[in-house]
Amino acid sequence: MKSTSVWTGGYKSKVDNGRGHGAVVDLPQNQGGDDVGATALELALMGLSGCITTIFVLIAQKSRLEFEALEAEINATKGERTIETADVIIKIKTSDPKKADRVLNQTLETCPVGILFADAGVKISHKLIVE
Repeated sequence: MKSTSVWTGGYKSKVDNGRGHGAVVDLPQNQGGDDVGATALELALMGLSGCITTIFVLIAQKSRLEFEALEAEINATKGERTIETADVIIKIKTSDPKKADRVLNQTLETCPVGILFADAGVKISHKLIVE
């Protein structure tokens, strides 16, 4: 894995993964930025929600859980220095809520970004909403 960040002016930087995928990070205007991209901390939180849905789909396929829609929403609180809590809401459209709950628990145990957050002391809670 690789990441490069190139400063482009002000508080803006272009980050990429070395495989042709990138994003602009910036600060909000109230912090002196131009607000043309997410902050690096917001990008980390976005990485967590993306990791949860990706790992969920992988485990769901192995578990033969069929679903029509999947969404991970995270509401986080930022303390003085970093994220302190992350409340994860998983919304899924499926006819098998018990299996979905098992898949979610396996997902949360194995999601590498979630493990990073937990190891950093972020308190993570989760709720499953089956539609």
